[in-house]
Amino acid sequence: MSWTKVLAVDALSPGAREVVKVGNRKILLLNHESQLYAVDNTCPHLKLPLKSGKINENGAIVCSFHHSAFDLRTGEVKDWCSWPPGVGKVLSLVSQPKALPVFPIRVEEGSIWVDVQEE
Repeated sequence: MSWTKVLAVDALSPGAREVVKVGNRKILLLNHESQLYAVDNTCPHLKLPLKSGKINENGAIVCSFHHSAFDLRTGEVKDWCSWPPGVGKVLSLVSQPKALPVFPIRVEEGSIWVDVQEE
């Protein structure tokens, strides 16, 4: 594992989101319901940023642009490009459903650390 210190833990208050760069990747850190998550900030559909995405009642982050949804814990695809209505099915043909990369995260000595394996 290759752990990288990315942020002070107190800089990510409940409900907060922060994008940090680790190597060539932009990682979205989220503090959701007192749980910390680290996911790729790029939606696998059209490579758009996820930072502004809502988190639904099932614990999935939903892309603001085409409503693809991904489980925060596993990255599993929960919904693939369901919007805009009628056009979403065509847009879904641009790329096949692909899981969102998630990264191990830990808190140590007041800092958030993530393990990001470069592509």
